[in-house]
Amino acid sequence: MRKQLISLTLMALTMAVTASAQPACCQQDGNPYKKYTENLPFSMPEIKAPVIPDLKVCLKDFGGDATGVQLSTEAFAKAIESLSQKGGGHLIVPCGVWLTGPIVLKSNIDLHLEAGAVIQFAADETLYPIIKTSFEGLDTRRCQSPISANGATNIAITGRGAIDGNGQYWRPVKKAKVSESHWKQLLAVPGSVVMPGDYWAPTASYAKGHEGADLNVPTAKTDEEFEAIHRFLRPVMISLVNCKNVLLKGVIFQNSPAWNIHPLMCENIIIDHVLARNPSYAQNGDALDLESCKNALIVNSRFDAGDDGICIKSGKDADGRRRGVPCENVVVDGCTVFAGHGGFVVGSEMSGGVRNFKVSNCQFLGTDVGLRFKSTRGRGGIVENIFIDHISMMDIKTDAITFNMYYGGKSVAEMIADGDKPDNTTKKPVDETTPVFRHIDIQNVVCNGAGRAMEFNGLPEMPMDGINLKNITIRAKQDATFTNCTNIKQDNVKIVIE
Repeated sequence: MRKQLISLTLMALTMAVTASAQPACCQQDGNPYKKYTENLPFSMPEIKAPVIPDLKVCLKDFGGDATGVQLSTEAFAKAIESLSQKGGGHLIVPCGVWLTGPIVLKSNIDLHLEAGAVIQFAADETLYPIIKTSFEGLDTRRCQSPISANGATNIAITGRGAIDGNGQYWRPVKKAKVSESHWKQLLAVPGSVVMPGDYWAPTASYAKGHEGADLNVPTAKTDEEFEAIHRFLRPVMISLVNCKNVLLKGVIFQNSPAWNIHPLMCENIIIDHVLARNPSYAQNGDALDLESCKNALIVNSRFDAGDDGICIKSGKDADGRRRGVPCENVVVDGCTVFAGHGGFVVGSEMSGGVRNFKVSNCQFLGTDVGLRFKSTRGRGGIVENIFIDHISMMDIKTDAITFNMYYGGKSVAEMIADGDKPDNTTKKPVDETTPVFRHIDIQNVVCNGAGRAMEFNGLPEMPMDGINLKNITIRAKQDATFTNCTNIKQDNVKIVIE
């Protein structure tokens, strides 16, 4: 009896030690993401990964070609349809290079890339039909995205492989962003042209679309006019619209035609341990644009792009206000941003509003700006309840922290180089088109090296209101500037001018 008691006691102790040694994520009802929604300064529901049926099928069994020679477009479509008819499951993409046209995901399906698997999208614009969509916050037409889903529930892209958008086939290039040898290689591409301002375009049709366009919105009206500028209508690589319960985990997303990952009006999203990257010269090469989404986790991921890293949006101007869907209830934790215009960015397309964000334990290494908030007159929208904590930065080219209410499509570096000095003294009437930034807490920030410590440049008719800066140390070449701000509190803010 005594031996049995000793044995039971040892068993109980072992179980107790084992339980205490488990990471917190293993102790919370089996949901590793529960910890991210606890103890937040705003109310947010627990986020769980989508539940995918256990059924597995292999792409190779549907005629896919792992050598990258033949298109596997039909194989992807057949495999996804087969899974969909059976209630869903996992589409396994084995090691190899799988060349394909667009992939459309359906509900209850996980696109799973095994180690060594590369999905590469074919450089053939005829495979990507022109569709009605939204880009840069406006309702417009663009080419169909390489991977898309619309109205799907319980979808995932997971694994250890890579997805490549063949972006060099689509993107323009500014001469100032590349080396002389790279520029010469571009000039040698058959059919390419150079537009005014030393701006290389892959085709004459791209250059035609660029003429007269408002940034990336063309002047085309008819189907024929859109078709004539097909290449100009380069798509975002991952387009998820009106989807619910989404998981992106472990995969490399790279070399996108325009934006890399673009969830739009989605709910319950987890982005975990992904790498989203583009060349440093990639025009409109944002790594992640989370637009008008609700209840999202962006955790343990890396972003290395030619444009903004982690970017938050909610529509642009009248189109965004008409949609009226804010981006809200989002946690960003444990992420790294390398090259890019900004590390964590809000705007400039934020006409539907942005609220209830917690950004913590992130590092920005060599970005143009660290924390970047941008808008302009005409946007409207309210940005509020943003909580930023424990951010490390180094080698920031311009501002460690910037709030710029005069954004006009240029990066901070470009604005400084061009000597842009907006009129920040003349008041304009306040109406629905006036952007509002308020109730933003930034604390426990260290930046070792920046061009300027901070820039706060608000509107005279709508100053930025209620910005709390606490425990911040920045080494920079220039001091902080504050224009058109009210209720800015500074507690233990140290700026060391180098």
